[in-house]
Amino acid sequence: MSTRASMPFAAFPNLPTRVADWLGAGLVRLEKAVRDVASGGNGVATTGRSTASKLPEITIFFWIMKICATTLGETAGDLMSMTMNVGYAVSSLILIAAFLIVLVVQLMSKKHSPMLYWLVILATSTAGTTMSDFMDRTLGLGYMTGSAILISILAGILIFWRLTVKDLDVVNIRSGKVELLYWTAILFSNTLGTALGDFLADDTGLGFGAAGAIIWGAQAVIVLVYFATPVSRVMLFWIAFVLTRPLGATMGDLMTKTHEEGGFDFGTIGSSAVLGGVLLFFIILSMRQHRKLARELPGDDPSMEILESEMEGR
Repeated sequence: MSTRASMPFAAFPNLPTRVADWLGAGLVRLEKAVRDVASGGNGVATTGRSTASKLPEITIFFWIMKICATTLGETAGDLMSMTMNVGYAVSSLILIAAFLIVLVVQLMSKKHSPMLYWLVILATSTAGTTMSDFMDRTLGLGYMTGSAILISILAGILIFWRLTVKDLDVVNIRSGKVELLYWTAILFSNTLGTALGDFLADDTGLGFGAAGAIIWGAQAVIVLVYFATPVSRVMLFWIAFVLTRPLGATMGDLMTKTHEEGGFDFGTIGSSAVLGGVLLFFIILSMRQHRKLARELPGDDPSMEILESEMEGR
């Protein structure tokens, strides 16, 4: 490269860092705006996360990363079971083992780690994909029967959780028993989501694009209910959480399937690489912003009040 061509980059040696800071500040501003709308403009956080919790706050960025992780789970699961021809049964065993490993690390952790949390989410998504395909295709249960079984299992987990713990709080979880219930529910919700997505796309004949559009519409209804009604936030969380999985499943299939099958034919390898990069970008960006705020107030997690004061000072 010529000296002339490299001069613009030499003049801005900290450009990547500045871009990351700018994007991080933009995320903070957007998150504050969403919180203000949800709280009626009074700046009060609606999630009520305790600093002792090992789980993230439920914000708009949580849902962006969740959709990305579930879509990646679909493409990565298909990459192992179909592209690599490992098979649904063996893939399920491998991915469930990987899920158990990262889950044990998460359970042993004493504080919230964004990277570890999203690794467990990704593990539940990939394992859920192959578990669902094993039930519906290898065992021959079909998508409708498989979905009905998984709905019953998930309902049983949530009922047991409610009866034994007395609440279904998905933010302030500090005991190992409740966290294990949380991750078990997430594993089966992701498995259910895969079956539902395949049912909508295949059994109904809608195709991946139309099925995805229906699920996006259902998510939009949930958002309207959240802002316009006093319906239980916990119930809305689990409905939205389950629906992000078929959304990810249909989006993953839309990206990887051939044109003849109604997809974009990006392939499982290329789609997984792109989705993995996007998810990693958001994780690193959130970790960077979190560490920056934590340094300004050592010994405490950054709350919404800190974010608000920071924005007012800029």
